Amino acid sequence: MLMPHPEFLRKLVHEYETALAEEAAAAAAVRTTRAQDLAYTLCVSTGTREVRAALETARRLLAAAGA
Repeated sequence: MLMPHPEFLRKLVHEYETALAEEAAAAAAVRTTRAQDLAYTLCVSTGTREVRAALETARRLLAAAGA
């Protein structure tokens, strides 16, 4: 599997979490296109199919990279 650059991965996780926080603050019942796009990119970048697994994998990769 190709490994995403730690800085790219860190930014992607941050942007996804920010998008989720903005949705929660706006009490959005439906996930925004931005959050969906970020979730998809996280999954592709980590070789997973679910965003929860993608976040776990991303955090593990960042920890291993010392980032």
